[in-house]
Amino acid sequence: MYRTHTCGELRIENAGQTVTLSGWVDASRDFGGMTFMDLRDRYGITQIVFNMDSDAALCEEARKLGREYVIRVTGEVRERSAKNLKRLTGEIEILAKNLEVLNAAKVPPFTITEDTDGGDDLRMKYRYLDIRRHSVQSKIIFRSVLGLETRKYLSGHGFIEIETPFLIKSTPEGARDFVVPSRLNPGQFYALPQSPQTFKQILMVAGMDKYFQIVKCFRDEDLRADRQPEFTQIDCEMSFVHREDILQTFEGLIHHLFLSMLEVDLGAFPRMSYDEAMQRYGVDKPDLRFGMPIHELNEKAKGKGFSIFDQAAYIGALVLSGEADHYSNKEIKELTEWVQRPQIGAKGLIYVKCLEDGSFKSSVDKFYGAEDLRAWADFTGAKPGDILFILSGEQDKTPKQLGELRLELGRKHFLIQAGDFKPLWVLDFPLLEWDEEAGRFFAMHHPFTSPKTGDIEKMASDDRAVLAGIRADAYDLVINGTEIGGGSIRIHDRGLQSKNFSLLGFTPEQAQDQFGFLLNAFEFGAPPHGGIAFGFDRLCAVMQGQTSIRDYIAFPKNNMGRDMMIDAPSAIDDKQLKELGVNVVKSE
Repeated sequence: MYRTHTCGELRIENAGQTVTLSGWVDASRDFGGMTFMDLRDRYGITQIVFNMDSDAALCEEARKLGREYVIRVTGEVRERSAKNLKRLTGEIEILAKNLEVLNAAKVPPFTITEDTDGGDDLRMKYRYLDIRRHSVQSKIIFRSVLGLETRKYLSGHGFIEIETPFLIKSTPEGARDFVVPSRLNPGQFYALPQSPQTFKQILMVAGMDKYFQIVKCFRDEDLRADRQPEFTQIDCEMSFVHREDILQTFEGLIHHLFLSMLEVDLGAFPRMSYDEAMQRYGVDKPDLRFGMPIHELNEKAKGKGFSIFDQAAYIGALVLSGEADHYSNKEIKELTEWVQRPQIGAKGLIYVKCLEDGSFKSSVDKFYGAEDLRAWADFTGAKPGDILFILSGEQDKTPKQLGELRLELGRKHFLIQAGDFKPLWVLDFPLLEWDEEAGRFFAMHHPFTSPKTGDIEKMASDDRAVLAGIRADAYDLVINGTEIGGGSIRIHDRGLQSKNFSLLGFTPEQAQDQFGFLLNAFEFGAPPHGGIAFGFDRLCAVMQGQTSIRDYIAFPKNNMGRDMMIDAPSAIDDKQLKELGVNVVKSE
């Protein structure tokens, strides 16, 4: 046999046993009469000893092996004289009696250690080597177990896992589709699904009242640390439910996952409206691991002759506790330059230091006296020793800039504790958002989201402000400032769905062409229904305190959407293009 035990299995209780291990040579150390070798598999590392006195030929053979050779070793388990208690197998070693090389290996292009010297693209090109590292393996294993726990919970609550198609119809809403030409239907294309949204709604019409799927989705969009062109969702839908039923069900799922995987009890999930989140934190996915809400200062700061504030549509402040004496002019300048970066876009930064003696020092002392600044401090709750940071500008942009500044201050001043998890339901999103460039409304979530019952009558209005005020029966789950999942109660009535399509700029003919299959299904008894989808890769990363989802995906793409290992995307030959009826203009 290739092995009687894994490389992470043997303990001091196994001393005296003859065992066989197989794995990769992790490291080798020669000490004259003895050679020590670390043998690795995904379960751990075991030290192998080759003794020149007892078997010189075997020891010489071992010294010829390079790193990452695949070998099989048989020997006797014995207690180590110099124990390594940082390793689970660190109390024992194997005195080798037989060695077989199962496969030789070239010198790897980077060191396969936790502190590897390989850059991102190099490690992605040789992903099969990168996965040999324990830090990567552990993430992939975590993902696997999380998937099993998800299925256990949902199936235990009556959900049925149903697969939906990957070759579907392209739709104009949302992100860009990946498209697939059809050989049997020249000039026509499938799209890869951005989500199984319409199919899971049709499953509700079909009477499958509790559906879930851990499903691959595809979006042709710009990439960043928490985005990949193909990603995985925990996709769910339920019939005959109100919003509260869905929130309770899936709050239960997340509770179960954190308890079973991390032994963390999240407690009750607080709730906050979209409007409150934007007002207090400048973002619809606030990180509640620290405080520092935004305070609007319009009424307190205008009318004193400071034109920057007087001409601004919005003035807002953040209070940083206990740091007034620690901020030098240089540090304030650096923070000002940070908010002026194009990614943030603020025009400047005003500060007010609340000194311990009760006085104030500010960059706007010329326009505001001590009583004015004290009024600001009282309004925001600032105490002696605190410092206020103030931004002003456009109504829609400035709160978002303050939200970014808040997160930067939280990171800079270590206000976020490792291992802390703060979940939040964000509710009552706008149904529609206006796009000035396109000159029309788009769905904030997707076109199938139901408006709140009390706002349905507003859909008959021609007033843009009234339409912008329609609230959706939508909800997002946020953990530590990351959107983990989102969903809504769906429209289940053809007439209401047609009206929503009309608000989004669809003619009746366009709506029928794009979504006729769904509209037609609604005419055959669609039940009230709603659902949610969780970003599975993001959930993995957040649970382990990571910002990137890449290592939770076995074979990820780089930031240009390329698979460096198989060199994809790539050109295809002219014969294939001709069969598909696709004409490609090739660059010179």
